[in-house]
Amino acid sequence: MARTQGSHSDITGPRVRETALRLFARQGYAAVSMRQIAGEVGVQAGALYNYTPDKQTLLFDLMRTHMEDLLADWDAEAPKGGARDALEAFTRFHIRFNTRRADAVFVSYMELRNLEPDNFAVIERLRRAYETRLETILRQGVAEGVFAVAEPRIAAMALIAMLTGVNTWFRERGRLSLTQVEALYWDMVRKAVAA
Repeated sequence: MARTQGSHSDITGPRVRETALRLFARQGYAAVSMRQIAGEVGVQAGALYNYTPDKQTLLFDLMRTHMEDLLADWDAEAPKGGARDALEAFTRFHIRFNTRRADAVFVSYMELRNLEPDNFAVIERLRRAYETRLETILRQGVAEGVFAVAEPRIAAMALIAMLTGVNTWFRERGRLSLTQVEALYWDMVRKAVAA
């Protein structure tokens, strides 16, 4: 199928994704139509199907990309060595990564219910993979004798929930810088798992 004259897939495709993410985060997936996304992007509704087969695929692609980027960036940054250093790095990484992507994080948590079963299973596997990265750090810390955690899996999920909560209140122009917030949260995380 030929593209509309004057359209630019390298520009329009990312704009479709950015617009859909923003609208899903502000209004909810169920309340947003493909026609509304097209209108915000400035293309005809039918033109969206050059970039995605349907709204469900668009949601799934946004969520999958977010999780794949999260895992890849952590794997590239994860320090080698002791569990304490790894846990501090994870704490700071999670806050930094997610505060730059507040809409993606919101959609990834709040719109899980709108995924079709096969898509949900993929996202759930990716989420578990990320949780397992933290669980492994906690288990390593228990083995090293620096952490006292009875249930590393539950502790990992609790810590991720706490760290993700920064997105709900942190503002760039607020009283505390992101670096200060990271330090405060690292202190809380450290105390929560300390042996």
